[in-house]
Amino acid sequence: MSKVITLLSAFILLIGCTTSTLPEYEEVVNITTKVNDYWQETHPKHGRAFWDNAAYHTGNIEAYKLTGKKEYLDYSVAWAEHNLWQGAKSTDKANWKYSYGESDEYVLFGDYQICFQVYADLYNIEPDSIKIARAIEVMEYEMSTPQNDYWWWADGLYMVMPVMTKLYKITGNELYLEKLHEYWSYANSIMWDEAEGLYYRDGKYIYPKHKSTNGKKDFWARGNGWVLAAFAKVLSDLPTDNQYRNEYIAHYQQMAESLVRSQQAEGYWTRSILDPEHAPGPETSGTAFFTYGLLWGVNNGYLERSTYLPTIMKAWNYLTQTAMQSDGKIGYVQPIGERAIPGQIVDSNSTANFGVGAFLLAATEMAKQVK
Repeated sequence: MSKVITLLSAFILLIGCTTSTLPEYEEVVNITTKVNDYWQETHPKHGRAFWDNAAYHTGNIEAYKLTGKKEYLDYSVAWAEHNLWQGAKSTDKANWKYSYGESDEYVLFGDYQICFQVYADLYNIEPDSIKIARAIEVMEYEMSTPQNDYWWWADGLYMVMPVMTKLYKITGNELYLEKLHEYWSYANSIMWDEAEGLYYRDGKYIYPKHKSTNGKKDFWARGNGWVLAAFAKVLSDLPTDNQYRNEYIAHYQQMAESLVRSQQAEGYWTRSILDPEHAPGPETSGTAFFTYGLLWGVNNGYLERSTYLPTIMKAWNYLTQTAMQSDGKIGYVQPIGERAIPGQIVDSNSTANFGVGAFLLAATEMAKQVK
């Protein structure tokens, strides 16, 4: 009998520890609004349809769905119209490229395709074929080619994997799901570390060819954040009977297990996940994407709540008490780059569009948890 009482007490304690610190729903909505209002008020002009701007808008769309604020919807529509509902704008298919590049011939480069996620979301809110015409043209051309090495860097998985499931849902074209798996399999073959359950940013950073300052494997936090968030978005749209679904779930869950083990006591993940001394201190973009990805798993039954909620809450407290400034500015965002850089200054004034987008994804997913 005493053993039963002890187990019951432990269970009650566990439930208390994992739920008592959850924020109130209204608090989460207010935080989301404060952060997004600050960003839009301080950034009234719209930029190009490149990855950094588009990553913000993937978060802004979720903020609109949560709050219903038409200003948020209008902001993304205005950005899409500013870019003519396109990414890179070349019409000469013979010169379309997918190595790194920022000019208009890099139509097949994922950094110019993430905008299609936003256009698809806007189409689903208010259908109009012009919103997705370029997305379909580009992606269906890409799928007609024999190449499968389009996603050669970890970021690219967030940029394009959700595009393919969103367009599948709109068009019903099964080829999107087949090519999604084909391209992901290539990316997996060059970046996935099975032993650690994490992704290298790209082929340059594979151990032991590349090592952290202390000779360890160097897994970039934001790079892995992109991937975890990509899995969450893909699994949200992928048919439950898809033949590749369990493969994606297995990788997603293995990443989640690795992230629980590598979180810092203060709630954030350092820029080099397994070597905190390589580039020490808080970093928001990777932490926010991880928070979003882990919350999505708990909310949708893929991660055990009692195991992951303590990790999530530590991250949430970091995001709202350290990263978020009193005026709604999101700080401690590592600048644009591709790796953890020793000595790089990342402080409360370090902000960026993609970091705000990641924060909005985390906040809107937290709202679903507490509601």
